[in-house]
Amino acid sequence: MRNIASLQELKDLTGQEVALSDWIDITQERVQRFADATGDHQWIHLDVERSRAESPYGGTVAHGFLTLSLLPMMMASAITMSDVKMAVNYGLNKVRFPAPVPVGSRLRGRICLLAVEDIAGGAQVTWQVTIEREGSDKPVCVAELIARRYS
Repeated sequence: MRNIASLQELKDLTGQEVALSDWIDITQERVQRFADATGDHQWIHLDVERSRAESPYGGTVAHGFLTLSLLPMMMASAITMSDVKMAVNYGLNKVRFPAPVPVGSRLRGRICLLAVEDIAGGAQVTWQVTIEREGSDKPVCVAELIARRYS
């Protein structure tokens, strides 16, 4: 867990890898819950037998947007900012899913600070989060996450 005590300390980290999140298990149950929440019930995510037989991945895979939705959990497990009263997600600049996430994988986020811009009451922060799959050299997601932090 990386504690960042002040806005100035945060700004001093621009251009650096700041933290590495905890590992997150991708279970079939998690994939099912995400499918139910979003209405995306495509068979490559849910039908274990069909996916083993017909999918190029050899089994079920997590939704790309499920992987993306793990960003807040990854950030929370890796970074605290003690001078922040409130933080909100502001958006994304760029998101890519270069590799699939087979069910049974473990994922973690490698978090780099790209930019910090002053705004009224705080700062707008752009992070690059590269989500890695344990045992794979290729990332499963690379995203530029924009958040606003208020002091």
